[in-house]
Amino acid sequence: MIKYKLLCENCNNSFDSWFASSKEYEKLKKKNFLTCYSCNSQNVKKTLMAPQLIGIKKESKDNLKLAKHDSIKKTIKDYQKFIKENFEYVGKNFAYEARSIHYERKTNKKSIYGNASKKDLKELKEEGIETQMIPWVEDKDN
Repeated sequence: MIKYKLLCENCNNSFDSWFASSKEYEKLKKKNFLTCYSCNSQNVKKTLMAPQLIGIKKESKDNLKLAKHDSIKKTIKDYQKFIKENFEYVGKNFAYEARSIHYERKTNKKSIYGNASKKDLKELKEEGIETQMIPWVEDKDN
């Protein structure tokens, strides 16, 4: 498929149209099947096109997505740094430690972070123990 910007020489209207190929455009033009949708004139011709701009736009979109991804990754890493500096890592014992803090009412104990299954998190919530799940990005750069 190829897209051409067409110009009606009668009413000066500009519009885009898709064709199977450049040969198909020529064939339709020769048979006078190309008409302006505004004035119905058959005096329609191709204008100059810059197809390489499509690639530039895609690159720009890809760069924008990459920049957004990098920004989100940096924010997550900042949260991780804060958590590592201010919370105690309890690993896979998170559910047990959270219950210990909740039921024993230990107020001098440092806040914790670690790993828990979805089932554990659901059970903690049912028991009235508040938890938060956050995305975790490995320190290695991929």
